[in-house]
Amino acid sequence: MKLVLASTSRYRRELLSRLQLPFEVAAPDVDETPLPGESPAKTAFRLSVLKAQAVAQQYPDALIIGSDQVLMLDEEQLGKPGNYDNAFAQLKKMSGKSMVFHTALTLLNSGKMHLQTRDVQTVVYIRNLSDAQIASYLKKEEPYDCAGSAKSESLGIALMERMETTDPTALIGLPLIALTEMLMNEDVDVLK
Repeated sequence: MKLVLASTSRYRRELLSRLQLPFEVAAPDVDETPLPGESPAKTAFRLSVLKAQAVAQQYPDALIIGSDQVLMLDEEQLGKPGNYDNAFAQLKKMSGKSMVFHTALTLLNSGKMHLQTRDVQTVVYIRNLSDAQIASYLKKEEPYDCAGSAKSESLGIALMERMETTDPTALIGLPLIALTEMLMNEDVDVLK
């Protein structure tokens, strides 16, 4: 059975390749705007399911992976900053605080229309950062396509005081521990 990643994210593609399984990539056409009053966990969950379902017609007998991540700081959802100024403002706002990343994962067996989902939460504590530290980090890494304006898999880890999670790959965008379990539920043994 084909394995399909319903994502255009280079980070998710790199993570999935760690499992050493052949897979295809398909771009889901999904509006990622949160619905009014929707919680971060529900937004992430809804979008991960929609992404998997969006490519199911192209792949009627496949295991399709959908994933989405939403960051909650205080009572505000933060997304990808897109540019330096937005990233600077995000990191300034996050300095000295903790936040929760909701990384939702969906595995859709499109042949059986069987759906598995998980919400893997990661709590990240950011150090107290000076404006100079924020500016230096952003110039070195340019993490403008990352929710929260930091790449934990590289220099962004220096911004963090600590993190709490059951799956460190969830923070990067694709929880591989949960995905491995889901694949096993579909008789795909990653270690064979």
